[in-house]
Amino acid sequence: MTPSKRLTQKDIARLAGVSQATVSLVLNGSPENTGRIPPDTRERVQKVIRDTGYVADPVARRMVKGLNRILGVFTYEPAFPSAQADFFSPFLLGIEEAAQTLGYDLLLLTGAGSKRKIFGDNVRLRLADGCIILGRQFDRDELARLVAGDFPFVAVGRRDDVGGPVPYVGGDYAPATSILVERAKALGHRRIGYVGLAEGAESTVDRWHGFTRAIGDAELVASHFDVDAPPAAMLDMLLAARASCAFVTELADAIRLEAAARQRGLSVPGDLSIVVLGNHIRADEPGRRFTSFAIPREAMGHAATEMLVRRVQGGGAIEQVLLPCEPLEGDTLGPITPGTK
Repeated sequence: MTPSKRLTQKDIARLAGVSQATVSLVLNGSPENTGRIPPDTRERVQKVIRDTGYVADPVARRMVKGLNRILGVFTYEPAFPSAQADFFSPFLLGIEEAAQTLGYDLLLLTGAGSKRKIFGDNVRLRLADGCIILGRQFDRDELARLVAGDFPFVAVGRRDDVGGPVPYVGGDYAPATSILVERAKALGHRRIGYVGLAEGAESTVDRWHGFTRAIGDAELVASHFDVDAPPAAMLDMLLAARASCAFVTELADAIRLEAAARQRGLSVPGDLSIVVLGNHIRADEPGRRFTSFAIPREAMGHAATEMLVRRVQGGGAIEQVLLPCEPLEGDTLGPITPGTK
């Protein structure tokens, strides 16, 4: 055998001087079948396997024995950086809980280098019966390849069709955003600002659609789509437009915007209300909350795992599920200050 050549059952059979069927029975057969093989023959096959370090192809084993009962978990972004730990952890908790209940193990798939890929020279998805894909943005070419193939997968987060429908479990961000806009209007806010992206990932687009749909008789007086801008620049834009309330798509931006307001001697929500579209805990002040809505991340991970197992075990129609996002009152949205227009 050359070192670069993958050993097959045929190679093991030749080295052991037995048939390939005998090797297959030793590797995959039931005790009843392997019991019919003479002990010395079985030991000879097992010795060749030990000496060569042969490992059975997981796909071949699955064809013989059924499912591996392993689910892959893949993300295009690092799952455990401290800056995003709060984003991924609830998803992973829900996935783990559902997998354990359903009797599956998990395989966390990582990508080498800065550009993570599902498909590559060393595709390890073959080890799993199916895969859950996490991330704010997906590689559309790879997603289209998954849709066109027969490997079971489920996306966490709504995804647009790519040559066919994508199975997913997501959060229903548009109506949740609309509810928060209506609450701001009910408190008298008519000059409203928007800080964050309005295009790109489906979750971003859904928030923007929910916002524009509910703005109604209020006015979008300022919009800042440059998420890398200094917080002082965001605040200057809002103040120049005389905005009384700012809707912010990212928690980190809301925290920086509030800090900039405090440095100017402004109070939140007295001088400026701030609403976050999806994250609510104020990292710098434990126990207080931004007015927001709760993204059911753990439930999304749990439901995606259950959906994937259904696909692995029986296939069926493509499912696309959006879970409701419940509003959180918080303490950063208040009534319009008297005299403010």
